[in-house]
Amino acid sequence: MRSKFRHVALFGKYHTTTQGGALENSRRALDDVAQFLTRQGCDVVLDQETAAHTGLNQYSILPMTDIGAQCDLGLVIGGDGTMLGIGRQMARYGLPLMGINQGRLGFITDIPLQSYQDVLQPMLQGNYQTEDRSLLQAQVMRDQRCVFSALAMNDVVVNRGGTSGMVELRVEVDGHFVSNQRADGLIIATPTGSTAYSLSVGGPLMHPAIGGWVMAPIAPHTLSNRPIVLPESSEISIEIVAGRYVSANFDMQSLADLILGDQIKVQRSEHKVRFLHPSGWNYFDTLRKKMHWNGGA
Repeated sequence: MRSKFRHVALFGKYHTTTQGGALENSRRALDDVAQFLTRQGCDVVLDQETAAHTGLNQYSILPMTDIGAQCDLGLVIGGDGTMLGIGRQMARYGLPLMGINQGRLGFITDIPLQSYQDVLQPMLQGNYQTEDRSLLQAQVMRDQRCVFSALAMNDVVVNRGGTSGMVELRVEVDGHFVSNQRADGLIIATPTGSTAYSLSVGGPLMHPAIGGWVMAPIAPHTLSNRPIVLPESSEISIEIVAGRYVSANFDMQSLADLILGDQIKVQRSEHKVRFLHPSGWNYFDTLRKKMHWNGGA
């Protein structure tokens, strides 16, 4: 039975595998998956950067904009970081994504590399589950002018530099003053990002179907300053009141240096990332496996 997806884009993990055996393993995995897809009747394309870093030039190569417009499916081979980057770029096109885990945790790349053929074949024939994940849209405002804009699938993090001393942040939600917070920083996380940095500072786990954000302080000066869950319709404003070398990170993959008076405005993006999971996929199974919870009786 042939694949229901005709044009499939392959995205590889190459940013952290630029030398030695790791790069060769990435190249080999990509080529192996590409050949498998071809046997399933798919036309395989690679994005320009994946092709350039891996040297796999025997397949069609397209820029990201053309992939978004022309392909039926994106297949990401890597870890969660790779999927975050591709997810942000492909969200505006509505391109559905599958993830083959070649990283460590794999919260959002849920097909094991070792058994990808057995899992992927029924998915290509239409036997899968669809899930949409929310994105954050963030802007850095300076003198009432946007100087930086980015999407985030995990989180927006405002934090101090490497020197000692806290930052002071004025936080508003939907125009209502919340507090002036003194801390090492502040995290605004999506449900997807609730298993990332937010979790390490005591934030709650959030099921991906929940329409909300986590706002979690990093090492707050006042211990009663606790994480809070906000509606995803909220617009959050964070103003830099005091602190040196303050920055804002977006999924820890892009960064903006901040100065006093800057405001970071965070709200729900109009776009979502669409994931395709194997049939029978379950969020709680993922948590239990990745976080090493007791499986019960």
